[in-house]
Amino acid sequence: MRGRSLGPRFRWLWSAYAVSAFGTWLGFGAFPMLAILVLHTGPAAVSALAAVGPAVGALVAVPLGPWVDHRRKRPVMVAMDLVRFGALISVPATYALGRLSFGQLLAVSVVVAAADITFTSASGAFLKGLVPPEDLLVANGRFESTNWTATALGPPLGGAAFALFGPVTAVLANAVSFLLSALGIRAIGTGEPRPRNTARLRARDLADGWRTILAHPGLRPLYGNVLLFNGLIMGTEPLLAVLMLNHLGFTPWQYGLAFAVPCLGGLAGSRLTPRLVERFGRHRVLRGAGAFRACWLLGLAFLPSGTGGLVFVMVVELGLITSCSVFNPVLATYRLEQLPADRVARTLSAWSVSTKASIAALTALWGVLASLTGPRVAIGIAGVLVLATPLMLPRTPNPATFASPAPSPAHPAGSPPAGR
Repeated sequence: MRGRSLGPRFRWLWSAYAVSAFGTWLGFGAFPMLAILVLHTGPAAVSALAAVGPAVGALVAVPLGPWVDHRRKRPVMVAMDLVRFGALISVPATYALGRLSFGQLLAVSVVVAAADITFTSASGAFLKGLVPPEDLLVANGRFESTNWTATALGPPLGGAAFALFGPVTAVLANAVSFLLSALGIRAIGTGEPRPRNTARLRARDLADGWRTILAHPGLRPLYGNVLLFNGLIMGTEPLLAVLMLNHLGFTPWQYGLAFAVPCLGGLAGSRLTPRLVERFGRHRVLRGAGAFRACWLLGLAFLPSGTGGLVFVMVVELGLITSCSVFNPVLATYRLEQLPADRVARTLSAWSVSTKASIAALTALWGVLASLTGPRVAIGIAGVLVLATPLMLPRTPNPATFASPAPSPAHPAGSPPAGR
């Protein structure tokens, strides 16, 4: 099952994802580095940049999830790729004219965040109609391994491009990657059926995704766990950038390298996930990886300088990334299996909106905290709180919610298989 082909349409989708993932990770940390090294902003402003964009973008995206459920998903995905291309390409354009500002970085981050959420909700619903249920974990594992491969290669190349070719090179590459992704998604071809429910969007539809999550006994605890864990991990990312680039004197290429090498663990973990699930069961893998990933953030509070510090952060990130790469595809597969086909987009959108809002709130809060205590102490406090997140994972398997998917029945000719 792990090695078989999932069809040419999936390959086009996978290729489009790979291109945009490489572009995104090539631009990893580009906005914080532009703010720190070009616009000369401090920790509070860098945290605000990381917080305001996702927060406002999440607010903008609230009505878009239910709207996507009423639309064919492939055109929405293409449109969101083009929106992200247009927003990002404005950064190198204004930089070349000497008019780049902190306000523009905020505005671009808002547009990209809203488009990210909308694309994610549409792509999840599209994939649910593309991949048979028994292949969901394999498909998610392929996306996860691609993501970690891009993460391993992108940041050091982006850091090197920053140093050699100028500070907006990685942003330009990221913009072009979304244009190429749009072309790849168009190449998938037509054949997507029109959604059954094409009624006008109602006000109550805006909250329907959250109602679906909170009413589900398996999704509800995972939702709380993900919000707190992701918020604390990502909320400290700008502080780590300030700590490494300003306080400890790491160069941009070292900063990128520190997050690139550990991603090899993410590649290995995502490839091993199907075997781990086969051997230990989904629930044990989910709880084990969810607990193991909480053990690492606290170590970053003790990050030293020099070569030893570079090795230290790589080891910590290796443990964090490896455990996340096992947890993520299991969670993604389970979540899509449980969602009704006509509510996938709005529920995934609600999940993404909540995640970005949590990240934004905790990033802003930790920016203020770092201004009072310094980035090292603030990272340490977050690390202590992350240790409590395994308590929010489901304690016992529920056969109704953690059962493995049954093989899909035969599908009517001309219609896509019911899938993830």
